[in-house]
Amino acid sequence: MSNPMFRVKSVEQSMADTDEPDTKLKKDLTSWDLTVFGVAVVVGAGIFTLTARTAGNVAGPAVSLAFVLAAIACALAALCYAEFASTVPVAGSAYTFSYATFGEFIAWIIGWDLILEFALAASVVSKGWSHYLNEFLCLIADRDPMTTSFTVISFGNGDGTGAFESFDWGAVVLIAALTTLLVLGTKISSVVSLVFTAIKVSVVLLVIIVGSFYISTDNYSPYIPPSEPKGEGGASGLHQTLFSMMTGGEGSNFGWYGLLAAASLVFFAFIGFDVVATTAEETKDPQRSLPRGILGSLAIVTVLYVGVTLVLTGMVKYTKLAGENATLATAFGEHGVTWAQWLIVIGALSGLTTVVMVMLLGQTRVGFAMARDGLFPRGLAKTGNRGTPVRITLIVGGVSAFLAGFLPIGELEEMVNIGTLFAFVLVCVGVVVLRRTRPDLKRGFRVPFVPLVPILAVLACAWLMINLSAFTWIRFLIWMVLGVVVYLAYGARHSVLGMRERMELPGYAPADAAADSSSTDLTKSSGDDS
Repeated sequence: MSNPMFRVKSVEQSMADTDEPDTKLKKDLTSWDLTVFGVAVVVGAGIFTLTARTAGNVAGPAVSLAFVLAAIACALAALCYAEFASTVPVAGSAYTFSYATFGEFIAWIIGWDLILEFALAASVVSKGWSHYLNEFLCLIADRDPMTTSFTVISFGNGDGTGAFESFDWGAVVLIAALTTLLVLGTKISSVVSLVFTAIKVSVVLLVIIVGSFYISTDNYSPYIPPSEPKGEGGASGLHQTLFSMMTGGEGSNFGWYGLLAAASLVFFAFIGFDVVATTAEETKDPQRSLPRGILGSLAIVTVLYVGVTLVLTGMVKYTKLAGENATLATAFGEHGVTWAQWLIVIGALSGLTTVVMVMLLGQTRVGFAMARDGLFPRGLAKTGNRGTPVRITLIVGGVSAFLAGFLPIGELEEMVNIGTLFAFVLVCVGVVVLRRTRPDLKRGFRVPFVPLVPILAVLACAWLMINLSAFTWIRFLIWMVLGVVVYLAYGARHSVLGMRERMELPGYAPADAAADSSSTDLTKSSGDDS
């Protein structure tokens, strides 16, 4: 019997499990649906706020180049996701990929880690949506959003000592509505996502077109401003980056170091494309559609980001974008285009709606895959009449709504980043491992120049990870230790793969037999090795 910590679930067994009647997902999605999901989750409020702040405080006009560098790093990981998703078209994304390469324990760890990316991200972003909803209501009521809050109800003693002193009803209503949509069906969700994505992309394109009339090439000079020290008040102790703590160095704004720092910062504007891989099991032609959806959505958002930054830094001098409150509206305000505030609020509301929905979708599919494997209670993997995992969807929605409604998430946003990057690293390494252990598998898409591309992707992700704060690393390690405890207490004993090995459940296919098979239904349907 294999070691329960490292038992590997074969690709064939993963595929066979997708046909179980009680846990079968409905195949509704096309390449177009996946591309929409990818654009929907990546293009959020960051395009309206992050671009301006990064230009004014860190990189100057070179922020457009920073987005290109970040996109290259992201594309390296996207290539690895595309190969895995086309080879193992099963729900669960990095969790499922890890199960087929590293074994059950690492798969559990990455599944536990993905909760940080998806569920926590949904809560964080929904609070941002509530903030923009408040701005929209204040515009209608002609009130100052800095002093008026329509979406947050305050209570308690007001001195900051109470556990819960406010309730963000805006965030809760959003999550409740999107959870209902996901229960009704993935295809319905994709239609709604398409509508909101069309709105926000239209807003972005309008910003680019209108803003281009106010561009002055003088504002692009110098493209890479001279380096400036960060000065007093910078992060220190556990709040500084892990890299700074290890090297004892001090960062700088602008210059080449500022450009590289900006690339690390704006990389997180691309986070979320990997959620496309979680829908693999619901895709009609996964071998072709998944690579197209992942890489296509990344290409589209890169063009949008670079276009916005070029217009933004061409409209005004980057120095006018300094500070924490700078947005696209700042640049338009300099030219008296006051209606831009309405435009940006509408675009942000549309953008964040789709981000939250797709993040919730990603978390439910990862939880569904883990429940089907017995690492979570198997009853959570039961699908309803519409072919959606209703139970796990309601639980994820409820937990996310609670976090968003009552807890001040604050610095926990960085937890989303480190969880995502950790998943990226394992997927990139997994591509190399699966190429060696299962060279017989037909792949709908192949990463070029293996192992060079996966290695470069790992190095890029590792660099970004060490540029997160030491506090984030401590929280991340605590979360991982908690995950190990949960696995040992429940998952290791209830694992379906383990129970099949012990002959307690039917359907177990020995790993060596699976590895010897080179002509399965999977390999026949996976397309050419090109």
